[in-house]
Amino acid sequence: MRVLHVVTHHSPDHVFGGPTRVALNLCRALRAAGDDAAVLTVGEGFAGALPRAVDGVPVKLFPARRLIPGFGFAGVTSPSLLARAGGLVRSADIVHVHLARDLVTFPVALRALLGGRPLVLQTHGMIDPTSVPAARLADALGVRRVLRGADMLLHLTDADRLGVAAVTAPHLPARSRRLVNGVAAQQHRRPSRAERGGPPVVLFLARLEDGKRPADLLAAVPAVRAVHPDARFVLAGADTGGTAARLTARAAELGVADALEFAGPQDHAGVLALMRSADVYVLPSTFDTFPVSALEALSVGLPAVVTATNGLAPDVLRASAGRVVAAVAGDAGFTGHPGAPLAPAPDTRPGDSATEGNGALLAAAVLELLEPAANEAASVAAHRLVAERFTIGAVADRLRGLYAEVLAAHA
Repeated sequence: MRVLHVVTHHSPDHVFGGPTRVALNLCRALRAAGDDAAVLTVGEGFAGALPRAVDGVPVKLFPARRLIPGFGFAGVTSPSLLARAGGLVRSADIVHVHLARDLVTFPVALRALLGGRPLVLQTHGMIDPTSVPAARLADALGVRRVLRGADMLLHLTDADRLGVAAVTAPHLPARSRRLVNGVAAQQHRRPSRAERGGPPVVLFLARLEDGKRPADLLAAVPAVRAVHPDARFVLAGADTGGTAARLTARAAELGVADALEFAGPQDHAGVLALMRSADVYVLPSTFDTFPVSALEALSVGLPAVVTATNGLAPDVLRASAGRVVAAVAGDAGFTGHPGAPLAPAPDTRPGDSATEGNGALLAAAVLELLEPAANEAASVAAHRLVAERFTIGAVADRLRGLYAEVLAAHA
């Protein structure tokens, strides 16, 4: 089976995040099962020629062009990709588009729909009702038509499914099925701090941007260091909008600048290495539908602290694989996704009142998980949770079954 996965963007610093990682993970697992799966997207930020494979997965990368300034990834396109899209779509048995309101995935999805190709859409929480004029225009110009006409929609959570249904209303969207994200099962848990030695390490691994709320974690640092004076806080990920500089300045004001370490963007091996050397993973984001970074942390037995708006929160809570803190106040409707420049970003600068309040909640959760007995119990639970429910092999098996359903219905 020839499967073409289409996603918005790829770069060396992995700044687009989850959807690209999901597409690569799924293609790798599909190829291991015998399918011919590849990723189609734009490439940006590479020093030389665009790569032809990423993490062992064939990729068809085309040079990115920033067509609409100020719209983030929603304004990125590639004339050469769009020119080749027709032939690539026709040659695939299944076209699987990780759809956003952008100028890469939407045109390819529309081409597949108009060409009568079997079309599967996965929205990752990026399509929901909006009052933003540009997004509403995109819906009117064809996003709604693509959602209604696809052979199958894949949702991560009920909120994801209901958001798409609200956009397509009053007409029902295509048949919808749940497909969770998955990661490679890790045979060995990370070593405990007693085994590893050194100070406690708290890890934030995501884009450094307001929607992920790294400032909330910074606000937690003084309370954590009051109990663990040598605790270190590692922040890894691509820096957007000068976030690292603002955090550094605020850390100096709080007198905890020596506690911070900025590790920058990481490849997959670097991600796992950081997670194996940490004691607690923290993702205080405004909203994340089903973050792969949190799954990666859990897979190595790293307890996670997430907000209640995180799509993985119910699983973390049920499995006792970490802690869930109250949802962030004041940011309703902001997706926190890299495509979100279509919508206004919230004011989450270091030092605002919401940040300070959230910092206190995070500090309490982190301190609980730094206790050796609590950390060990959560680590065992986290490792088991991924092994039992979120391995990429099991997710790919389900996806292959869904593809078979699409092909049968399409025929």
